[in-house]
Amino acid sequence: MSALMIIITTSSTKDLKGILELQRQNLKQDLTPEQIKTQGFVTVSHSLDDLEKLHGYEPNIVAKDGDVIAAYVLAMTDQSKSDIPRLVEMYESFDHIIYQGKPISDYHYVVVGQVCVGYDYRGKGLFDKCYHAYKDYFKGRYDFAITEIASINLRSMNAHKRIGFEVIYTYTDSSDVEWNVVVWNWE
Repeated sequence: MSALMIIITTSSTKDLKGILELQRQNLKQDLTPEQIKTQGFVTVSHSLDDLEKLHGYEPNIVAKDGDVIAAYVLAMTDQSKSDIPRLVEMYESFDHIIYQGKPISDYHYVVVGQVCVGYDYRGKGLFDKCYHAYKDYFKGRYDFAITEIASINLRSMNAHKRIGFEVIYTYTDSSDVEWNVVVWNWE
């Protein structure tokens, strides 16, 4: 893989199956404890229908190596909050969080639905490059990006902090998983 072969762009609908394939390779439930600890993981398994609905509101950012999706950052808006039932709890938690003196719901934000870099593409700067493309694409329309990261996902927590995300809230969900709500302020 040459860095010159990787193109970072907004997704098209034909990229969605590639996003799902990369997601499947990195689902927590299919990884060993060692992989979870050292490589990170994604928690939510989307369907093609889920991604098509999300894509209808906003595209995602993808890194493509030819036709292969090497990395992605999913975008979700408040319009999509009820499209994926298992994400309703996350959106509802945002309604109770105060950020810079105002409830999150008073802001116009984009949710990072998930971020993933393929195993063979790690350590090559794609995480940062994809996130900077995400910021460049969305910052004119949204105040910030927000997402949740499981506290045990140390690789993801450290990478998000490096980009500029800050933890603004921590809570434990109904299945006893501790989550950090993080914001990347673009103002």
